[in-house]
Order: sequence, then C-alpha cells, then structure tokens
Amino acid sequence: MVAVPLRDTTLAVLTAAVLLANAACGGSGFDSTPPAQRSGPASLQILIASSGEAETTAVTGAATAWAAFSGNTATVIPAQDLAQQLGQAFAGGIPPDVFYVEAARFADYVSVGALEPYADKITDVDDFYPALRQSFTYHGTLYCVPKDFSTLAMEINTALWASAGLSPTDVPTTWEQLTTTAQRLKAKGITPIVLGNSRDRIGAFLVQAGGWIISDDGTRATADTPENLQALRYVQALLREDLLKYPKQLDAGWAGEAFGRGEAAITFEGNWIEGALRADYPAVRYTINPLPAGPKGRGTLAFTKCWGIAARSRYKQQAIEFVEAMTTGRQQLRFAEAFGVMPSRQSAKDQYIARFPADRPFIDGAAYARGPVNAPKMDSVLSDFDTGLQQLATADPETILARLQKYTQAVLSG
Repeated sequence: MVAVPLRDTTLAVLTAAVLLANAACGGSGFDSTPPAQRSGPASLQILIASSGEAETTAVTGAATAWAAFSGNTATVIPAQDLAQQLGQAFAGGIPPDVFYVEAARFADYVSVGALEPYADKITDVDDFYPALRQSFTYHGTLYCVPKDFSTLAMEINTALWASAGLSPTDVPTTWEQLTTTAQRLKAKGITPIVLGNSRDRIGAFLVQAGGWIISDDGTRATADTPENLQALRYVQALLREDLLKYPKQLDAGWAGEAFGRGEAAITFEGNWIEGALRADYPAVRYTINPLPAGPKGRGTLAFTKCWGIAARSRYKQQAIEFVEAMTTGRQQLRFAEAFGVMPSRQSAKDQYIARFPADRPFIDGAAYARGPVNAPKMDSVLSDFDTGLQQLATADPETILARLQKYTQAVLSG
C-alpha cells in the first residue's frame, strides 16, 4: 500500500463534493436503475494506487494469471491520482469494476451508493483482522475486504541509543518509561523523538489513553473526553520539554527523513519506513519495537485499503471472483514479498513472521490497532484538527478537542 507521510486533503474534499453533488442530484453513476449484469467472460477494469513499479508489476501479474485461469480479461490501470480519477469516473457513470479504496475515503463512497457490498460472498471473511473489517463497515455492513495493511511501531536508531549509554533493556514499554528514556537521550545532546504532526501519528496516543474521535458505531463524536485530553497533554509535555520534535523543526519533510539522517533516536512510523531507509539511508541501523503502552494499554493506528467493487459494474460476480483470488493468504504473501505490505488475513500471520521476523511488532499491532475515522464528509474537520495538533506545543488541548467535538458532531448529525 502507498504510505504518504503528509496527506493533502484538498483534492480529496473536492472529489467527495463532486460525488455527493452527483448523488444528491441523481447524477449519472448513482441513479436507482440497477445495471444489467453480464455473464460469461468479463473484461474487468482495475484501478490501483500503486506505490511503485514493484506493486504495479505484482498486481498486473496476479491479474493476468487470474484472467488466464478464469477465461476473463483484466486490465490493471495505475492511477496518477486515485481520488481524482475515481471522482471523474463515478461522475461520468463509467467507474472501473474494481479499485483500491482508502479506509479514510471509504465512508464517503459508501454514503453515496458507489460501492457494492460484496464482502459476505468472500470465503472465510472472518479471517480478516477485526480492526481492518471495522474500517470497511458502514451502518453494520461490511462492504469490502482489506487487501493489506500497515501499522505504526517504534523505530530506534541503535547507534544513537548506544551512544547515550542505553541498552536493549532500556527500550520503553510505557509512557512513563518513554519520558524517562527521552530525558536520558536529551541529556546526551540527542534529540529523543521525532514524530509526524498529524492525527495519523498523534492519534496513536489517543488510542493508548482509551480515547478516539468518534464512537465505534460511527454515530457520535467522542473527541472531548478526559482520555483524549490526557493523551494530548502528554504529547504537549514532550514537545515543551524538547523531548519530541516535529519534522519541520528538524528541517525534514517527514519523520522518516529526520530519523534516517540520524537527527533523532526514536520515531513512530509504519512499515513503509523500511523501504525508505533502504533506499535513502542504507547505513542506518535500527530496531523495530511495539509502541509504548498508555494508561489504557497498547494502541496503534492501522492504515489499509480495500478492494472496492463498483455498484455500477456490469461484472459484479466476476469482480468478486477476482477479489477472492487477490485476497487468499498465498496471494497476499506473494504481494508481501513483492512490495512490502502485510497480509490482511490472520491465517497468513505466522508465515509472514517466518519470512520477515523483524516486522513482528508491525503485524502484532493488528490486535490493538484502530483504523481511520469511519464517517463521511469528515475531511475538513480532520484537517482542522491537524492544524490544531501542529500548534500543540503552545495551544490549549481542551480548546482543540472542544473544537473537534463540535465540528465532528455537526457532521455526524447533518
């Protein structure tokens, strides 16, 4: 899956607006007339957001093999901009049959009837991790199945760690230990922690404190709570004591860059950091560890995409068969080998760990991970929350959360 350190929400908001406008006006692509289904050989169009040549090659190869076996044809199209191209395709009434759906965009598409709820037709659907299934569940219905996922873990620069007199037994497992260890690093003149300044990183602290932005059923705002306040105050304390810095404070575009340059000893990033460090900072040595537990235990964030099937596809049955083939444990392990994703089926976990033992903290995180906010029309609200988090060192956490509560509830009640 593609992992972008900083999300540009502007285009996504505009795309969602186009979809919603078309839906509200009965525009093409969302009328109530069901498309006539075609039997026999299908010609599937498959739109993906590729992380690079390796992913494009792997998905194209798997699609070609499926097509040859099934007697269908399957054309894989790497999107230049997935949100924009999907928005245009749905607005024009000619969506691809199968396409990647970002968990953060899922509710927007479902809310306007763009997605076919096919998941109950996939073999052993309960084998997919519960947190990932929740990411693609809307009003109690699981619509689509996750193709793979990533989680956040704690990366530690072993050279900086040793230079501060720290050993493997000093790896922090709680917030309290994280603070103590960070203070020891700072005393040695080392920037302790670099962390992305958005909900996609700081949100993990909310989960560890027992909080989150919306209720599990997606109907109520739960932002303005003591748990979330405790989390933001903890991060704020780290910022104010110079135990944690945002990437821009280190003249870096994202935390992985600062970590790779050796400008901080600790970062919290997903398994995409491994490829970035191999490519840009191959000399860096580091370990991967679980995130420290908070007051309510372990918590991390999950990032995932599902295989979406268009409600307007004329080849729904063939599309379901394609997704079935792409999400077997064996095929997901092949994708893991090819471009570094983690399989979304629990039954593939042991084989994955055997092949990638260092990645165990990432895949173990699925047991206590929280996916993105699962509600439509939340982009501008969450973007506003990110703006508040960027000013957390000097801002009032209570004000940030009260604002998030107000705007989230307004969207959910609208």
